[in-house]
Amino acid sequence: MRNGVINIYKERGFTSHDVVAKLRGILKQKKIGHTGTLDPDAEGVLPVCLGTGTKLADLLTDRDKTYEAVLLLGQSTDTQDVTGTVLERGEVSVTEEEVRRAVMSFVGSYEQIPPMYSALKVDGRKLCDLAREGKEVARKPRPVTIHKIEILGMALPEVRMSVSCSKGTYIRTLCHDIGEKLSCHGCMKELLRTKAGPFLLKDSVRLSQVEKLRDEGRIEEILEPVDGVFSELPQVTLREEAARLGYNGNPFCVSDVLALEFPKGEVRVYDAAGVFIGIYAWQEGRCQYRPVKMFYQQQSER
Repeated sequence: MRNGVINIYKERGFTSHDVVAKLRGILKQKKIGHTGTLDPDAEGVLPVCLGTGTKLADLLTDRDKTYEAVLLLGQSTDTQDVTGTVLERGEVSVTEEEVRRAVMSFVGSYEQIPPMYSALKVDGRKLCDLAREGKEVARKPRPVTIHKIEILGMALPEVRMSVSCSKGTYIRTLCHDIGEKLSCHGCMKELLRTKAGPFLLKDSVRLSQVEKLRDEGRIEEILEPVDGVFSELPQVTLREEAARLGYNGNPFCVSDVLALEFPKGEVRVYDAAGVFIGIYAWQEGRCQYRPVKMFYQQQSER
């Protein structure tokens, strides 16, 4: 079984679940999952986890993301993008400077109301399922953070922009909200995810490339090892006699570590043979490292 993450370029027309299903067929492996959905009409970075890498899914979903989007001013839709039914139209009589000010006003934290066409659940039912039944329910605003917006081009009524944001941000809703602030309505025309956590668009591969690499026996070239996702964390190696503590997910002390310096905060933990065990964090009060996320596999499971 392969373990790790493949940075897939999700093409337009595929759902995120489609990508997982196709990869299961290409790699003949069932234990595969994605790290956060992209709309069918959206494209770009979709990290897909394999084997023990599936334990990374929640950690990667929580990472910040960057998108390149095209905002279309002058109309609002029920889906908040151009695939939906037009609800209202408005004359785009604003200037480029007014648009620029409105766009940049969303940098920082703001309360965003999730769209009805989303996978969020209310009383156990997905909002998108309710929307398809013609129902609309009240949604609580959720705090999101827009770290940075860069306007890449403007040819009104279209605005192309790069948006770096926190998890849970809907770019469709951001486009809608900008249009409402300008009093002319707006929706999203295009969406390309260019970054998800440490994974970049320039390094992503299409499903057809994965299939070709499989046939050539070169899948390992695009498979990011599980510990590679945490390359920014310092490494800690357990003494041979203390390795069992890590294997069993137990806390360990500095005396169990092969090192002259003992980094505080989160660390990557390995045994003396270089096998990745998991992520631990230093607890000052107890003077020991305690497990955050375990990735160790018994030899028979590898």
